[in-house]
Amino acid sequence: MGRIPERTCIGCRCVVPASELIRLAAPDGRVAVATRRGGAAMPRQGRGAWLHPRLECMTAAVKRRAFARAFPGRVDAPDPVQLLGDVRVALGAASHEQGESP
Repeated sequence: MGRIPERTCIGCRCVVPASELIRLAAPDGRVAVATRRGGAAMPRQGRGAWLHPRLECMTAAVKRRAFARAFPGRVDAPDPVQLLGDVRVALGAASHEQGESP
């Protein structure tokens, strides 16, 4: 049986299966959700960071300055509430694209 990929949440620092986290990218210095397209592998969006889709992890990542460490160059720390909204939109769109209910 194949090994399940694991990643570390930059908010709570827990190591969990990658499927439980969202991937973030900051190709232009702005943190954004890196989504899968139609079930395919994630497009190359540069270096990524992984985060639970929970407000407490997003807030912890901002407080710990984890975004600045996760991405090279200057990165603007996102507002946790806005980022959570972006995540929900991205997850809803990804579910819709794959024929699942949001």
